[in-house]
Amino acid sequence: MKKENIWYIGIAVAVGLLIGYFAFGTGTGEMASPDHDHDAEMASEQMWTCSMHPQIMQPEPGDCPICGMDLIPAHSSGEGLAQAQIRMTPNAMALAGVETITVGMGSSDNGGRARLSGKVAVNQESDAVQSAYFDGRIEKLNVNFEGEEVKRGQLLATIYAPELVSAQQELITAASLKSTQPALYAAVRNKLKIWKLSDAQIDQIEKSGEVRQNFPVYANVSGVVSGILVEEGDYIKTGSPLVRVANLNTVWAIFDAYENQLALFEKGQTLRVNTKAYPNESFEAKISFVDPILNNNSRTLEVRASLDNRKGLLKPGMFVTGEIELSGNANVETLQVPESAVLWTGKRSVVYVKPNPDEAIFEMREVQLGNLVNGNYVVDSGLQSGEEIVAKGTFTVDAAAQLQGKKSMMNPSGGASMTGHEYHTDMDFPSDIKNDFKGILEYYLKLKDALVASNHGEAQQYAKKAAEASQKLAEMQMGQKEKTHFSILANHFSALSKEKVLVGQREKFVLLSEQMIEIGNQMQGMGQTIYVQKCPMANKNEGANWLSLEKEIRNPYYGEDMLTCGSIVHVIN
Repeated sequence: MKKENIWYIGIAVAVGLLIGYFAFGTGTGEMASPDHDHDAEMASEQMWTCSMHPQIMQPEPGDCPICGMDLIPAHSSGEGLAQAQIRMTPNAMALAGVETITVGMGSSDNGGRARLSGKVAVNQESDAVQSAYFDGRIEKLNVNFEGEEVKRGQLLATIYAPELVSAQQELITAASLKSTQPALYAAVRNKLKIWKLSDAQIDQIEKSGEVRQNFPVYANVSGVVSGILVEEGDYIKTGSPLVRVANLNTVWAIFDAYENQLALFEKGQTLRVNTKAYPNESFEAKISFVDPILNNNSRTLEVRASLDNRKGLLKPGMFVTGEIELSGNANVETLQVPESAVLWTGKRSVVYVKPNPDEAIFEMREVQLGNLVNGNYVVDSGLQSGEEIVAKGTFTVDAAAQLQGKKSMMNPSGGASMTGHEYHTDMDFPSDIKNDFKGILEYYLKLKDALVASNHGEAQQYAKKAAEASQKLAEMQMGQKEKTHFSILANHFSALSKEKVLVGQREKFVLLSEQMIEIGNQMQGMGQTIYVQKCPMANKNEGANWLSLEKEIRNPYYGEDMLTCGSIVHVIN
C-alpha cells in the first residue's frame, strides 16, 4: 500500500509541473508578460507639479524651473474632465454646504412680486435751510444738537449785525420826520423788512427809541434739525446757511433696481415697504421717481418712493425692503433659477451645472437672465428644463474650480490657481463700508492668531463674531455681487465656528482666507498695509494663503509644527 501511494503522489506532482509549465512558462500568459506592467503604466501617467507654481506640469519628478523647489505629485482628480469641469468629493460638498436642484418651468402670473432693498432718506422736497439775512457774528446759538425738534417761530440764534445797528438809528431819526417826509420813513421801514424784521419788531424799536445790538433769528419751518452749519462766534455773510431743518412727516425710501428689472417699475406704482424694526407692520408707498440714468459701475438705477411718516416710525438711514406686485395678462411658463444659484461678474452671470446626476462633477456655464421675480431669475438662455444646477454653495464650488486651475467666475480662461497676487474681480463697495470691514478684519486676524496658537475655542469664538458682522454687511445697500461676496464670507465664518476639531477649522480657513483677500483687495484707503502670505505645504500640498498685518510669518495652518513656513506673495496697500 505504501509503494502504491508513493507512485500516485509522484504522478500528481509530474502532472502539476506540466500544467504549470504550459500555463506560465511559455511567456504567452498575461501574468508573465514583461510588456504589461501596471505599476509602470500608472507611473507613466503620473504628472508632477510645483506647490508654489501650479502651472508647472512635468511627466517626471525634479526641481521647479521657476523657484527650484522639489516637484510634488499632481492630483489626478481632474482626469477625463473638460476645462470648465471640476470634481468634488462628497465630503467636500457636505462641508461646503453644496446643494443642487433640478431646473424647472415656473409660472409668471399676476401674483408675481419683485423685491428691492433700500434705505429711508430725508424727503429733500421738505428739507429747509435757515439762512442769514444780514452780515454779522453769531452771539448765541440756541440749537444744540442734530435731531433736535424745532417749531416754526422758535428762536434759533442771536446775531450781532452792525448794518442793523445803523438801520435802527435811521428808523428812529425818520420816525421823527414821518409827518414831513413820509417817503423816507416808509423806505427805512421797508429796508428793515427786507432783513426779515417783523412789523412788531420795527414798531418796538420805533416806540422805545433804543438801538438793539443783537437780533434774533427765528425758524421759518417746523421739523427736526438735520445739520448745524455754524458755531457761536462765527462771522457770517448774507445768505450763509445756519441750520438745516428736515420735515419728517414724509420720507423717501430709496431703492437700487438692477438693469434686468428696469421694465418692472414706473412712476405711480404702489410698493409695500417693510423694515426689521417693525416686522409685523408694512407701509404703503408710491413710486415718485425712477432715475433715467443707469449707474455704469453697479449697473443699477435709483427708484424712489414717498412714505407717510406722521407717526415718526421711520428714521432716515433705516434699511427697508420693498415689494411690488407685477401685472400680466396671462400665465406664462418661464425657466427660472434661484437667486442664490447665480454668480455675477460684471456683465457676465454664471451658474454651475451638474451634467451627470450620479457623479459629483460640475461645470461652469454662462447664462442670460431676465427679471428677478419672487427670489428667482427668469432664464432667457443658457439652461434647459431638467438640468441640475448648484443652488447653494455656488461660490464655494467656484472657489474650488479656481484652486484647481479650472475656468471660474474670477478666472474665465482657466489656468493656475491663485498665488495671492492674481485677484481681478472688480467690486464697487460703498465708501462708508470700510470701517465695518475693518471690524471683520480684526476678528479674522484674531481667528488667525488662534489657529497659530492651536486654540480651538478662541477660533470658534472669533469666527462666530465675524460671521455675525459679515451677515450684517451682506444686508446693507450695495450691488448684488458685493452682497454675494459678504454672504459667502459669512457662511465661511459660520462653518468654521461650528467645526469641532482644529484640523477641520484649518481646512475651512483656506477658502475663508481667499474670500477675505478677494474683498480686501477692493478696500483701498483703509490706512493699513496688509500682507498676503502663503504656505506651500498647506491644503494637501496645493498651498494656501492668509492675511497678516506683520511681515513675520506665523503659519495658521500648522501652528508651532511649522511656524515660519511660508512667504509674502502680495501686499494690499
